[in-house]
Amino acid sequence: MSEKKSSGKMWGGRFQQGTARAVEDFTCSVHFDSRLYRHDIRGSRAHARMLARQGLISDTDCAAIITGLDAISAEIDNGSFEFKRELEDIHMNIEKALSDRIGDAGARLHTARSRNDQVALDLRLYLRDQCDCFEQLLQDIRRALVELARNNFGLIIPGYTHMQRAQPVLVSHHLLAYYEMFGRDRERIGDCRKRTNVMPLGSAAMAGTGLPIDRKSVAEELEFTAISRNSMDSVADRDFAAEFLFCCALIQTHLSRLSEELVIWASDEFGFVDIADSFCTGSSIMPQKKNPDIPEIVRGKSGRVLGNLVSLLTTLKGLPMTYNRDLQEDKEPVFDSVDTVSACLEISADLLHNLKFNHGRLAAAVHGGGFMTATDLADYLVTRDIPFRRAHEITGQVVAHCLNRGIDLKDMDLAELKKFAPGIDAGVFERLSVEGSVASRVSAGGTANIRVEEALARAEEELGI
Repeated sequence: MSEKKSSGKMWGGRFQQGTARAVEDFTCSVHFDSRLYRHDIRGSRAHARMLARQGLISDTDCAAIITGLDAISAEIDNGSFEFKRELEDIHMNIEKALSDRIGDAGARLHTARSRNDQVALDLRLYLRDQCDCFEQLLQDIRRALVELARNNFGLIIPGYTHMQRAQPVLVSHHLLAYYEMFGRDRERIGDCRKRTNVMPLGSAAMAGTGLPIDRKSVAEELEFTAISRNSMDSVADRDFAAEFLFCCALIQTHLSRLSEELVIWASDEFGFVDIADSFCTGSSIMPQKKNPDIPEIVRGKSGRVLGNLVSLLTTLKGLPMTYNRDLQEDKEPVFDSVDTVSACLEISADLLHNLKFNHGRLAAAVHGGGFMTATDLADYLVTRDIPFRRAHEITGQVVAHCLNRGIDLKDMDLAELKKFAPGIDAGVFERLSVEGSVASRVSAGGTANIRVEEALARAEEELGI
């Protein structure tokens, strides 16, 4: 029998030919999954210690493995480690380097383990850390919103529906709407972390292992709160990654909505805010321009973050059980969303600290017409025992009358108003003022000063301000 020619791969025992260079280049993932190295090494340390406790490797081999992994980690940290494309991924690069350094002890590390459960472990460890980072970044932007709301308490801005002036609200109330949005995002990330914090290691390739391992002790060392219950699901599951990408997509959507308003508010047509020069850029041809590039770019990056979610879901939708190489495509969308959303959260929080409201333009807007207190007139008529639908009709007639005369509601005198509803008295004018309208919105969650002060105090307590 002729001697078999080795493929040169750590998995190549049954292969008689080497891998084509084009295949190596096409299948290689180490250029992006190398960022999992800390989590891969952490998992390998815990796995080695468990193998030693279970008598599957010697204590001497375990010590050599731990020392070797520590040295490799330090080299990757300082940039001196050489990643090799022919070794495909971060797992094989580390394992080969370890075996080259410590010999057979390194070759024993993969006992009772597959790259299938290994990569699932690494990604869960990585995303668990990212959930923690995102919770802090979301808290930072919420703090910036609350501080801006506190510094501008009492300032009134037009509230809009359909991009038409609707009702006056406090600027603080408007800003706290985003505080609530990002608060829900933070809760979602926390929930996502719970489902991510399940340990798959020990599932091996897909059927578990016949070797006497102790999954519970590894889970405890790696601070997992649960162990996966089905070995097939363990290696095939990327729900946690898809859920994380959904959280990212919704965070970015909220950032985009905030950015859209900042772009509008900073325009000459509105002039509600001024963004610091240090957060804007100019035009290469028009010297007068001051462009709100930061919110525009944040808004623009929403496409790639939403696309990353769709990308992973599309990858998952056609996969049979269990592990398939398609799952290599899970990491780049995850990494890109982590980088994009974290950068957008950080720069948006910084921008809010460099934002000023233009009191004069806001005053002109809220007092400049638009019939924003029309609903207040209807509500006032309700207090005069007029059914709301009739009150709504009467108020519409009053607005039409004002439009014909070219005046606003506040410009009408009492005698004029009484022609539409005889029960109207002088008290109506307090309700028709912008300030009176805001002050009247005392329902829970409303824009009245007293309610917004309560909301601000609650937010400051939540943030520890």
